[in-house]
Amino acid sequence: MDVTKILVVDDDEVVRMSLSGVLKHCGFSVTSAANVPDALKLITGPETYDVLLSDLRMPGAGDGLTVVSAMRHANPQAVTLLLTATPQMIAAAQALLQQADEIVAKPVDAASLIETIRQRLESGPPPSREIETVAAILEHATDSTIQAWFERIQTDRALMSVPMSRELRCCHLPLFFSEIISCLVSSKPAGRSKSVSAGAVKHGCDRRAQGYTASMLVEESRMLQASIFQTLQNNLAKIDYSQLLIGIMTIADEIDSQLAQAVASYSTESFHPSARQAENNPPRPARSSAHN
Repeated sequence: MDVTKILVVDDDEVVRMSLSGVLKHCGFSVTSAANVPDALKLITGPETYDVLLSDLRMPGAGDGLTVVSAMRHANPQAVTLLLTATPQMIAAAQALLQQADEIVAKPVDAASLIETIRQRLESGPPPSREIETVAAILEHATDSTIQAWFERIQTDRALMSVPMSRELRCCHLPLFFSEIISCLVSSKPAGRSKSVSAGAVKHGCDRRAQGYTASMLVEESRMLQASIFQTLQNNLAKIDYSQLLIGIMTIADEIDSQLAQAVASYSTESFHPSARQAENNPPRPARSSAHN
């Protein structure tokens, strides 16, 4: 009979060694890691593990969800258990249980843990989970995120003081989402110099012609970032946590870049002839039939 192989991941040496000792005493083959990077190396290495037992919160880059997500990719058949001292966080726990098979409360009761592991192994492989990248989630949710952004905009009195149809207010966003998804897929490090975005440049010129102030540009950009992050929050149960942090950094960096280019084009009339025309011919008040 093959010996069950368990990977224990915990930054607390006492907990790590104690769990490893108990599991070995019960006949399991145990490998341990003190941090997320070491755990990821083991998971993606030649060894295949039947069970992952990982602490949820660890210092440094990543956490237990990162480790679980990596194991889901490397070996979907593995049983995954998360250790946490705060399982009473109901909202968080619901999302965690979509990633891991079970949450084990600290301090760990050894007998209960062994029983849980054996029951999980006897019940067979866990059902497959739908795990998606940040890019894939944004691609699927582009329309709903734009709608959520538009609804936020409608609550802002200053932005709505500039009458505009929904089409005009949102027309720049499909291209923006396409560009941000492209950045996520390319996996380029955040902070690199950005190429000029024709969409962002045009957006800045258009907003100037439509009657926006520079501060309005900044506020609608802030609301866009909030809407995108809310979309990710709504999809926590299926996010690939191994790429979540870099995805968030990339999104924030791209939004900042797009905003900087829009503000620059707004401020420099030579970017677009409509800006110069707007100065000489301020926008007329919208007719009563215009849609807000």
